[in-house]
Amino acid sequence: MMAGAPDVLLQSVLNAAARLVFSARKFDHATPLLCDLHWLKVPERVGFRLCVLTYRCLTGTAPHYLVERSTTTAAAAATTMETELNTVQSYIIYNTTR
Repeated sequence: MMAGAPDVLLQSVLNAAARLVFSARKFDHATPLLCDLHWLKVPERVGFRLCVLTYRCLTGTAPHYLVERSTTTAAAAATTMETELNTVQSYIIYNTTR
């Protein structure tokens, strides 16, 4: 995702939607509402979608134009697909929590 203001703007829209669903007041905390709805915060959702897309590329279930453009790097070229996925997920989680 893009850095800075777009994340804040998207998160505020997500928070407003959660408040609307629960008819909560403007200044009520949105985090418990997001948890009740099983919605992820914006950085967590971006990381999740990247992990899903990476998994689909590795298993060949992603759209062809993505599969043909994806390549493995030396750092991610492990012996099993599970190890590759763990490496990618750790990298994504580390970069989205900064």
